[in-house]
Amino acid sequence: MGINILVVDDEESIRSTLSGILSDEGFSVILAEDGTKALTAAREESPDLVLLDIWMPELDGMETLEKMKVEFPSLPVIMMSGHGTIETAVQATKLGAYDFIEKPLSIEKVLLSAKNALSLHRLEEENRRLKEKYSGWQEMVGESDVMKELKEQVAIVAPSNAWALITGENGTGKELVANMIHRKSKRAGKPFVDVNCAAIPENLIESELFGHEKGAFTGAVNSKRGKFDLANEGTLFLDEIADMSLKTQAKILRILQEQRFERVGGSRSIKVDVRVIAATNKDLSEEISLGNFREDLYYRLNVIPFEIPPLRERTDDIPFLVEKFVKLYSAEAGCEVKSFDEEAMGVMKRYHWPGNIRELKNLVERLVIMTPGSKIEKSDLPPYVAGIEKKGKTFEKFGGLKEAKAAFEEDFIRSKLEENDGNVTKTAEAIGLERTNLHRKIKSYGIELT
Repeated sequence: MGINILVVDDEESIRSTLSGILSDEGFSVILAEDGTKALTAAREESPDLVLLDIWMPELDGMETLEKMKVEFPSLPVIMMSGHGTIETAVQATKLGAYDFIEKPLSIEKVLLSAKNALSLHRLEEENRRLKEKYSGWQEMVGESDVMKELKEQVAIVAPSNAWALITGENGTGKELVANMIHRKSKRAGKPFVDVNCAAIPENLIESELFGHEKGAFTGAVNSKRGKFDLANEGTLFLDEIADMSLKTQAKILRILQEQRFERVGGSRSIKVDVRVIAATNKDLSEEISLGNFREDLYYRLNVIPFEIPPLRERTDDIPFLVEKFVKLYSAEAGCEVKSFDEEAMGVMKRYHWPGNIRELKNLVERLVIMTPGSKIEKSDLPPYVAGIEKKGKTFEKFGGLKEAKAAFEEDFIRSKLEENDGNVTKTAEAIGLERTNLHRKIKSYGIELT
């Protein structure tokens, strides 16, 4: 199952008994005979749960618990003791123990407490991830026909275990759709683990995905669990899957088929159960024809296809998105909720939005902070939005063609840099420009890279 439980007890017979019982239940068991070794094991093995005896020589259970909670505050710990009192149980609880079990141990009690602790821990981790990643923006917003159809597709597919492939331009909300599929699925109480395949260096991606053992390579001072392991029984989101090398694609394909892998530098086979959702902003059919993407991996991932429309094809949703972002950023800034007047909203709906929802979100945040009044007007919009409109084609702010072209080019480069998180190399590839030429343009327009 890929779930590790650390058993800490100075009695070999108890360690052996618990190891056998937990192994029969499908858990991986790590054993330690004292508090010092337990802390070392916790650092190196990253357990999901600890069963910790109180009465041990040298570093006792209470001291070990206290140290563990400093280093691993979210790690659930169940205390065990043959000399338990109400005072001891209360003290353990105050120190952060999940439960207190008296010896002689009841097998049913141990298993029930362990499973409850693991379930609670998973829920807490999932809630933490959701709050961090989607605070204030947790739903797909929009009432356009394409969004209604997309919401219906998510509602149909989510309860199944079917894998999905999400395609769409940068900034359209592919990760949000993946998260919505997870949240509406039977795995909603389990982890949603995302991997940005484009952001991980090639020499580290295997370690990131599969984990590694201590000493597997230079710098691997401790063992580490990988994303597949962390996503066990939940959902693994592989973002920008097309940016993986062919070598990594081959390994991913084998693991996706078998749902089994080995950590880098390890020999133990780890079995997992994950639902995979992949996403890309590239045309995978074209990438296959160019020899950049494996056809067999494409068919393995593309069980249920989702295509996310760009914002320019769902402009009727812009007022709904703007309203949500205004409320979010007004609350964050501690100011009154601002609104866009009719003319400004009309301009927003006519703009082409090359950076899609991400660009809209950033612009609304900027306007909420920088606009002094309660009403945001057309004059408050940046020139590239207010002066060049996709449908209205109002160019009154520009004296000639050269000036208009330059303004559009600057806006386009800024938007593409924003889409690619300021990465000049990726931006140059995306817009079909030599890297050195793009650098010159960035410098000429005075664009600051963050």
